Formats: sequence, C-alpha cells, structure tokens
Amino acid sequence: MLFVRSVLFLLFQAITVVPYAVGCVLVLPLPFIWRYRYTVGWPRMVIWAAKVIVGIRYEVKGLHNIPDGPMIYLSKHQSTYETMFFAWFLRRPACFVYKKELNYIPFFGWGLASLRNIAIDRQKGKNAMQQVMEIGTQRLAEGRSPVLFPEGTRIPPGQAGNYKLGGTRLAVHANTPIIPVAHNAGECWPKKPFTKKPGLVTISFGPPIEPAGRTADQVMEEVRGWIEGEMRVLNPERYHDVAA
Repeated sequence: MLFVRSVLFLLFQAITVVPYAVGCVLVLPLPFIWRYRYTVGWPRMVIWAAKVIVGIRYEVKGLHNIPDGPMIYLSKHQSTYETMFFAWFLRRPACFVYKKELNYIPFFGWGLASLRNIAIDRQKGKNAMQQVMEIGTQRLAEGRSPVLFPEGTRIPPGQAGNYKLGGTRLAVHANTPIIPVAHNAGECWPKKPFTKKPGLVTISFGPPIEPAGRTADQVMEEVRGWIEGEMRVLNPERYHDVAA
C-alpha cells in the first residue's frame, strides 16, 4: 500500500509540474515578487499532496526565534521535503544555493531559474564561493533569505555529514545572523528507497547565531552543535550517544 501511495504521489508531482513550469515562463515579464508567489505554489501543493496521499504531516518549533530582519538559514539536509517546505513557508522569499546543473532539468529547472537563486559551478572552487558571497549579499539586500545546506547532500537519519563553511562565510561577510534548522524529514521522505512513509515531520528553528567578531569556523562550530544537538532531541533513538 505504501508503494502504491508513493507512486500516486510521484504521478501527482509529474502531472502538476508541467503546467506550473509553463506558467513560470509566461509570468517572467511580471515583477519578481509576483513570479515568486506563483512559482512557490507548486512546492506548497507538493507538501499538501504529501499529507493527503502519503500521510506526511508537519509541525514547526521555534518560530519565535526568527527575527523580522534579514537572516540566513542553515539547515540539516535529509530529504527533498525540507527544500519544498522552505520555498513557501519562510516569511521572506527564499533564495537557494545549488549546483547550476539543476537549472537544466526540464520543467523543474525552469522554476528554479526564474526565481533568481544562487546557482554555482562547483568545479570552480574558490570562485564559486566568491559567487555565493557576492550574490548572497545582494539577495539579502533585496530582502531575500538565503537557504543553505552545509552538509551539501542528503544525509540519512542518524548521521552527520561534513559541514562546509559556505553559509557561515556568507554570514560573516554580510554580517547577518544565522537561523539553524533541524528536522527529521528523512524519516518519512528518505533519499532511498523510493517508498515514502506516513508520519510527522518536525521542523525546528533555532535561536539566531550572530557572526560579528567571529570567524566562519567558529560560527559553524556553533551552528553544527545546535543542529546536531537538536537532532538528538527530535530522534534520540537514532543516536547511540543519547542516554535511554
């Protein structure tokens, strides 16, 4: 039954992404905020379908930690779910950092490209990092909220990836606070296998972490500490270093 629901959910995404992608092209002449509101309607629809078809619900903790001003979100990365969630849920328009090859995916990539995110060429190394800082600072000035996944790829529940410094370097460069985010979306929508599982996804926003007067490494140490500590609160059964 879970497999059938997962297939239906995939079909829903495939059927709805095509007209939305065509719409993204048609609304290109409109102001950015109108384009954004239209385009993120699809991720919102996917989150809704995940609940209705598969049974994946969500709850949010720590909304009071999010200030009104500019901020950068550094999040745990387990699933596609959190990317869809951030796109429509955040107070300010999200701005994702991702490899530029995603822009070339038919239909889905059209929506990404239309939202003026930060698409980088990972093969360029330091130049790619410079691009993140320059464009990221510009997007912050425009009222956007950069969202980065320091681990760089989806990590299975109960594990931690290598936290890269791109997000904290941007925060130090732009002197902008970081909101760390922990969640357990991988329990319901894992990278592998294909089958999705019903359940409750908890998304937890931590208190702002200020970068002023600190190095990117120092800031990342605090970011990683909060995220991985909160993961042990959300899913203690996944971690052997948590007392029973």
